[in-house]
Amino acid sequence: MMEHQYNHKGEFKLENGQSLYNIQITYHSYGTLKEAKDNVIWVCHALTANSDVADWWPNMVGDGLLFDTSKYFIICANFLGSCYGTTGPLSINPETNQPYYHNFPLITIRDMVNAHELLREHLGISKIFMITGGSIGSFQALEWSIMNPSLIENLVFIVSGAFASPWNIALNESQRLALNADESFKNNKQTSALNGLKAARSIALLSYRNAATYNKTQQDIETEKLSDFKVISYQQYQGDKLVKRFNAYSYYSITKSFDTHNVGRGRGGIEIALSRIKARSLLIAISSDILFFPNEIRDMQENIPNSQFIEIDSLYGHDGFLIETEQLTKIIQDFINE
Repeated sequence: MMEHQYNHKGEFKLENGQSLYNIQITYHSYGTLKEAKDNVIWVCHALTANSDVADWWPNMVGDGLLFDTSKYFIICANFLGSCYGTTGPLSINPETNQPYYHNFPLITIRDMVNAHELLREHLGISKIFMITGGSIGSFQALEWSIMNPSLIENLVFIVSGAFASPWNIALNESQRLALNADESFKNNKQTSALNGLKAARSIALLSYRNAATYNKTQQDIETEKLSDFKVISYQQYQGDKLVKRFNAYSYYSITKSFDTHNVGRGRGGIEIALSRIKARSLLIAISSDILFFPNEIRDMQENIPNSQFIEIDSLYGHDGFLIETEQLTKIIQDFINE
């Protein structure tokens, strides 16, 4: 595993008409790129993850695993707006010589993909054997498969959607309300809105799991309690964990990016956009996911040529894509071997 930095000199135009300059992209790679450069697996990370796939997707990267480092060159780039090394709200705004903070421009999913394209061209990769990612990661994978159809051979689309639904956006806005309710969010400091970020994470967790997950895993054995419930400690703990490793301004920016996702924008609608995909496509849903419902993903299959749909049974809701690695490995490996 190696961490790399790519610095793109000059203007990077954004979909909303604004520009960034001299963007920086942090990425990780694993395995060896063949001389023919035809063994690339590109993983796109989700909302608060980073470019180190082996860190956040356990039992997936390594010799003999699904992302087999003895066969494939695995790459993951940290996307624009994050706080893990790629240009984002904590980067220096050349106009002010201060971090952007609230002045960081709106980044769309297409902007993220266009940054990936710069990196791909820099590395001289002309074919991606497989592209994948969960949630907002598959937003990127799907967009890329539409923007550059001949580039992608195999698309593995996991617990995601063709657009950000009103339900998705409502959840994101609720998290942003939590950030804005923290008075320190106005202060433009790297450590601003820690309480707001903790509350936002607590809201998000409810959609990453579901009622059945909580009722099974967070049930108190003691029936006489009036306070100090197990689930309260869990929500507090998960909020604190994110606060230690993430940033409120990036969180705000990325949820705004999430909201922009709609593959049909400027393309005559979602059905026409999906019909452009040339990659063999595997669409994976999780039975208990309440963020991206299985029927929504199943409906996408009708418009994507040469596509398959599989629903995984799991208690763990949306987060199941990080947990059910045995099921995922078998399903995706069978797809690759076909």
